[in-house]
Amino acid sequence: MGVDGRLRAIVELSQAMAAAPTAIESWRAAAQGALEALGGSFGALSVWERDLGRLKVLVNAGARVDGEEEFPGDETYPVHEFPEIAEFLHERWAGGGGPQAWVETAAGPAAAGTGVSGSPGYNHQRVAALRRRGRGCCVVAPIVLHGRAWGELYVARPPEAPLFDAADADFATVIASVVAAGIAQTERLEEVRRLAFTDPLTGLANRRAVDARLDEAIERNRGEGAVVSLVVCDLNGLKKVNDTQGHEVGDRLLERFATLLSVCGARLQGALVARLGGDEFCLLTVGPTSDEVLAVATELCERAAGLDLGEGVACGIASTGDPIGEVRSARRLFRLADAAQYRAKAARAGGPVVAGRDGAVLRLADAPVPTRGARDRRRFRDAPPGGGA
Repeated sequence: MGVDGRLRAIVELSQAMAAAPTAIESWRAAAQGALEALGGSFGALSVWERDLGRLKVLVNAGARVDGEEEFPGDETYPVHEFPEIAEFLHERWAGGGGPQAWVETAAGPAAAGTGVSGSPGYNHQRVAALRRRGRGCCVVAPIVLHGRAWGELYVARPPEAPLFDAADADFATVIASVVAAGIAQTERLEEVRRLAFTDPLTGLANRRAVDARLDEAIERNRGEGAVVSLVVCDLNGLKKVNDTQGHEVGDRLLERFATLLSVCGARLQGALVARLGGDEFCLLTVGPTSDEVLAVATELCERAAGLDLGEGVACGIASTGDPIGEVRSARRLFRLADAAQYRAKAARAGGPVVAGRDGAVLRLADAPVPTRGARDRRRFRDAPPGGGA
């Protein structure tokens, strides 16, 4: 396709997205327009659900194989299996670069020398997917909204077609920017609803979303016996960063930790990650065992300790899978996780503290809250007078 053809394809894609009456139709127009513009046989559009730590496929267009639906309800991939969208790209942009598409081939790294600059490199997950679905190569273009990774545009060709080259990758980068503009237009219509449940700085869920999900989780625990676990995290050193380096740097620390939390949380099926406010975050799961949650929280502490900003994180865990007594309300689980987090912070623990495995946590959670003016750092949520639960 010559320059004129590519310009025409860009205009047609933009017009199709603008004319789409719904978000779903806009997604289809993006994927279909991209595969036609790039001479592909298949195209997909995926979104990075930060609060759930996964890439969710919104639409599959073109020649689909068995198991691929046009609008899949549950085709998702843990983001830790595709770290380039969450880690490589973040680091590239933080250093002043820009998002750029790259090429993968079914032949793997031996044939990956496409000359595409800025490529995150060989990804065996994508290569395995190409082989499994009978495709020869793909070009992946990150979609960026408001300076943050939103998701990705994916276009593939069959094995008999020419491999994508550097020029195709550059064109895919342009297409992704046009798609991003179309998505931004669509998302403005839903902005009020989204902001009601989203933290604007980090893109994670907010406290309102956690409260709604946790109430449902407690009902499932009482009705089905499902294990409910809550990890409360307090980011250490944020005030020092704000005071010595400025709030812009402090915001960068919050965003970096939010990314770590999303990537780690992705290892737990159905996990919700959120920023509660200030320097406090949380991870909520329904189903995974308390040991699985502890393993992920331990990894989170280790990775947070390695950040070049801040002083790591204090994590407290409360899980109905541990001996913490009957949990009749969301407030009770929050109170126990808060107490565990408080103990982790006071002890400068390098890993999580778990309610029910540390006897002091239960006593702390049930102790009366000090009167106003007393020196106590606990911030137990919704604690009634006298410390009852």
